[in-house]
Amino acid sequence: MSDIQVPIEKKKILVIAPTPFFSDRGTHIRILEEALALEKLGHRVTIVTYHIGKDLPERLGSHIDIRRIRRLLFWYKKLEAGPDWQKIVLDLLLIKKTLFLARTTHPDVLHGHLHEGALIGWIVQKILFWRKMMLVCDFHGSLTKEMVSHSYLHASFLQQIFEGVEKFIDNLGDKAVTSSWTNREEIAKVRTKNAPLVLLDGTRLSMFEGLPSKDAIRKEYGIREGSIVVTYTGAFIKNKGIEHFLESIPIVAERYPSVQFVLAGFPLDQIEKDIPKHLDSRVTIISPLPYFELAKVLKMSDIGVDPKAGNTREASGKLLQYMGVGLANVCFDTENNREYLSSDGGSFATEISGRGLADAIGRIVENPMLLESYGRIARERAKKFSWEKSAEELELIYNETI
Repeated sequence: MSDIQVPIEKKKILVIAPTPFFSDRGTHIRILEEALALEKLGHRVTIVTYHIGKDLPERLGSHIDIRRIRRLLFWYKKLEAGPDWQKIVLDLLLIKKTLFLARTTHPDVLHGHLHEGALIGWIVQKILFWRKMMLVCDFHGSLTKEMVSHSYLHASFLQQIFEGVEKFIDNLGDKAVTSSWTNREEIAKVRTKNAPLVLLDGTRLSMFEGLPSKDAIRKEYGIREGSIVVTYTGAFIKNKGIEHFLESIPIVAERYPSVQFVLAGFPLDQIEKDIPKHLDSRVTIISPLPYFELAKVLKMSDIGVDPKAGNTREASGKLLQYMGVGLANVCFDTENNREYLSSDGGSFATEISGRGLADAIGRIVENPMLLESYGRIARERAKKFSWEKSAEELELIYNETI
């Protein structure tokens, strides 16, 4: 057998992002980091998205082409996660824009993020069937369960309709990837061809290099000297589990006077009323948190908390960021979290509640050796979950025949 390796063909990739890209939250981080890593491998990437969102900073040195729909819904400025009926109009405009770009730029691959992006990619692929473009569906979680978690679906009949739509979309695409093992198992139950593959979220270890010292960053944010800093980063919305962390704060604050809490994310109005006034001096809120400032916030921290319970089938990008900088991690005992951290790489809450998180935080605060060992294990395991590795796996998928 010949040992000659066939070089991997570089592709023109049209990424469909049905969201206000770029915003400082997990879905967008996955879209961005996948695209950056693919670009680094030599692929040409175009992202088609909504009319709002941040452009990429020049310091990234990226040449990714971001193309936006027309601003017909000029009043729509929602950046946070969650359903909205106006997105139907935005997605119709996104179909039109994607179709235009597919006709004019001749991509080899349509890469649709989220269920909406997968559906848009399928429509465009069918309309331009003679182009023989590959469609890769990138599922971040459950469409229906996310809507339920945002309290957008209540009627059981309507929920059944959306579950049917979700199952239809789960079957689309020449290839499908999921961001978590849990989501893969659920989609595999209904997908009739080409079983979904797990393409994990990752971390870019280089983002934690060249930063100021921990003490300097703490001084910048007004953190008390000698504090043990317990940090949550991400969206302040219910389906991220923020309510469990907020419930844990008074419990931990009473038990451990040395602990300082940091909540970094948005929207701020979702949490202000839930922080007791007498704990104002113990809680530092950074809102909004630009993604490109995330590394500094994490470097000044000791413990990272991910309170997501796992019922939306999403993976945990924030946990990987915590691991990348070497924090000791606190989270619930889910399959995804065990896969990331290993059984001895973090403090797992035994019950899904604020008290459960408080106890898990306390185990680390009371034992400095755990703080050190969990951080060391997390940093080492983070090397297994890089965006570069995910991009290499995508590259192999793109080059498979369909």
